[in-house]
Amino acid sequence: MTNLTGKVAIVTGGTSGIGRAASIALAQAGAKVVVAGRRQAEGEETIRQIEAIGGKGFFVATDVSQEADIQRLVEQAIATYGQLDIAFNNAGVEGEFGIPTVEQTADHYDQVFDINVKGVLLSMKYEIRAMLEKGGGAIINTASVMSTVATPGAGVYVASKHAVLGLTRSAALEYAQQGIRVNAISPGGVETEMLQRAAGLPEEESAGRAFFKNLHPVGRFATPEEIAATVVFLASSEASFVTGANLLADGGWTAQ
Repeated sequence: MTNLTGKVAIVTGGTSGIGRAASIALAQAGAKVVVAGRRQAEGEETIRQIEAIGGKGFFVATDVSQEADIQRLVEQAIATYGQLDIAFNNAGVEGEFGIPTVEQTADHYDQVFDINVKGVLLSMKYEIRAMLEKGGGAIINTASVMSTVATPGAGVYVASKHAVLGLTRSAALEYAQQGIRVNAISPGGVETEMLQRAAGLPEEESAGRAFFKNLHPVGRFATPEEIAATVVFLASSEASFVTGANLLADGGWTAQ
């Protein structure tokens, strides 16, 4: 089992889905986890689940589109635990699907890019500063299968995830010699609230769910825990030679 004892991690978007699963998985591996998100009750529930398995952590209410919030988040992590070793920048929104390019709006663009792109950029800005003081670290950014492919009616979301991949690769090159590894994970469909908003609940077996499921040769969606396992790997010394990579956990989608 991967050992992250003595490490300190920040997880944005840690109130549900992949973020909650990753927070718990990092804690199981021994890391202290600072969970960030906009929903107080859900964030505190993530911490309760971490403590239930003997882990340590705390929640910081954070809007990643606000630079002051991110700066405060990193400062609180350092003030409490003295260091920052791992950052999982997972906060994201899907925006609205089914909107052709000629019907997109500036407001929709700003809503998606403020969280998905600006949030990642600003998070890395302060995380990297903290990691440079310690002499290294690992950053994992949540992209998407849509960072490498596209789908009609989702141009803004697709563009935002392509941008996350660009930010990841640039930062990886900039800080490789300072001991900071920066990678992205690109999940396919994952059974989360976001997927359910886009495609419906599992019990509904809607046409939308069937369409998305059929894009995965494995014939199913991932669980949040499966994606969390890739986060733990990339955060660990087992991935010490991995930087600037995009780990596609997409059930074979992009192999077709």
